[in-house]
Formats: sequence, structure tokens, C-alpha cells
Amino acid sequence: MHATEIVLPGIVDAAGLQLRDRDLPAPGAGQALVRVEASGVSFAEQQMRRGKYYDQPKFPFVPGYDLVGRVERVGPGVDGALVGTRVAAVTKIGGWATAALVDAGDLVPVPDGVDSADAETVVVNGVTAWQMLHRMARVPRGGTILVLGANGGVGSTLVQLARHAGIRVVGTAAPRHHAAVRALGAEPIDYRDPQLHAKARALAPDGYDGVFDHVGGPGILESWRLVRRGGALVSYGTAATRDVAGNPRLPVLALFGRLLWWNLAPNGRRAGFYNLWAGRRRRAAFQARLREDLTNVFALLAAGSLTAQVAARVPLREAAEAVRLAESGTVAGKVVLIP
Repeated sequence: MHATEIVLPGIVDAAGLQLRDRDLPAPGAGQALVRVEASGVSFAEQQMRRGKYYDQPKFPFVPGYDLVGRVERVGPGVDGALVGTRVAAVTKIGGWATAALVDAGDLVPVPDGVDSADAETVVVNGVTAWQMLHRMARVPRGGTILVLGANGGVGSTLVQLARHAGIRVVGTAAPRHHAAVRALGAEPIDYRDPQLHAKARALAPDGYDGVFDHVGGPGILESWRLVRRGGALVSYGTAATRDVAGNPRLPVLALFGRLLWWNLAPNGRRAGFYNLWAGRRRRAAFQARLREDLTNVFALLAAGSLTAQVAARVPLREAAEAVRLAESGTVAGKVVLIP
């Protein structure tokens, strides 16, 4: 199949993304050839463009952390009934294309009636939010959580999943996004307010059952202080150092060390870093867990209990504009690329 791809050639501005056309080989054993209908711009690609993602591949490569599409062909050892099925996959790279070769074990069926762009917004974001809330923090019904960046792709999904589970949510966002955050069911706080953490404490005087922090940096200490006994801090990013020059591994390793120390201390609280790819060495178990969790998220989306937060739909060939928009901080939800 002929494919058009967006290539990240190195550390470049958004305008430095390249367009490439090539013929894909036939799918190999265990693979499926997927015609892509939607892929997204996530924070991971924003870091990769700067060479700041923790374990990104060497340049050049095709970005695209996840995708939704339709199976066109399968390789040896793959059930032929998959052909024609609409599926989603978390790929880490390769999604910014009109077609992609994907490990068939990574494919998750997309429910009928769900728009492809809508489904795309909850692939990596939905799995991340679901696993952080239900597998890591294990917040009980009736609990209270704090979500930093409640207007973002992961944040807005996390807010909705928590509200559906009967959990109270306080969320940080810029004032222009407060109405949207409130509509999702969260109580908004201005993330730039000098008294942010004091106001967050006032809304939950006994502390939070879960604090979800994608920012890292010095503020992670304040997030930890807001966790109540029996609660959990879940860190899942280092946005504070996105534009800081230097080795991209150092801020992450420093954060790992701090979280490990807090987690081991006898204080009745838990702290951890969420890594979607944890456990991938046990491939079958990893794929089964991801398939189960994403299927749960898709079911909520299909039932209307979860609303897709599509910030914009941008043609694949205008990927540079999509990246600029996603990095502008002016939109709520996820920017979706449409081949």
C-alpha cells in the first residue's frame, strides 16, 4: 500500500516536519496493515520534537503515539476476520501516516457508531487516565482528587472517568478554560495563581485521595504535600522541563528518585510515576491489560458517559499547524490529524 507519512528529521521547529511518500511492504507474521483514519498530537510528540522524550528513537522517524483506522490486510498467523475491522492501537511512533504496519496483538476494536476522531482522543489518553485512576491510585467512590491540567487531553479524560466513578474532582486550568472544566464536572482553579496550592488545600482540608501531576519540577513537592494519608501521588510527566536544555533523562531520573524515596517513607501515602509501557516485556499480559482498559473506555464513550474532547481536526499534510496549535496552550482537548 502507498503511504504518506510525516517525518520528524531531528530537533526542529514545527515547520521542519517533512512529508514523505513511500510504498509499505506487505504485513509480516503477526502484523496488520491499517489504513489510518485519525492520529493525534500528544505531549509525547511535543517532547520528541525537542529531543526530550525519555526513550524516543533516533532521528529521523515518523511520530504518532496512537491511531484509529481500518485493517486492510493481515500477515501470516493473523485471523483474516480482522480485515475490514475498525481498530485502535497505541504505537508510540508511526501514527502520523495514511497507513501503518501494526502488531496485530496491539489492536483493539472500536465500537460501531463512534467517530474515528472521537475514538482517537481516548486511545492513549483514555488508557493513561484509566490506569492511573483505577490501577495506580485506586481512588474509592466518594473520594476527592486533584488533576493538574484538567483541560488537557489526559486531564479532561481523567476528570470524566473520575466523575463517572463517583469521585469529586478539583482541576487546574487557565481561566479561559474554567467553563469547560466546570462543564466536565470539576471545580476549577487558576494554575497560574500564586496561591494555587493554598486554594487547593482549602477545597480539601484533609488532603486528596489522589493528586495527578504531569508537570513535575519544583511543584511536585507541593503536590505531594496535598496527598492525604492513604492517598496517592501519581506523576506522569515533566512538562516543567519541556523547554529546558540538557539531557532529557536527568529530570526524569531525579523525579524517579524523589518519588521512590517518598513511596518508601513510612508516612501512609503512596507516590509513583505512571509509565504506559511498564510491563511490556511480558508482552501478552501487557497487551491483554491494555485491551481490557481501552475496551472499558470505549464502552463509556459509546454509551455517552464519556465525551471526546477534540480540540481541532487538522489534515495530515498540515501537521506543522497541528503541532503549533497543540503547543500553543490555547485549546482544550486533543488536536487530531486526519489523513
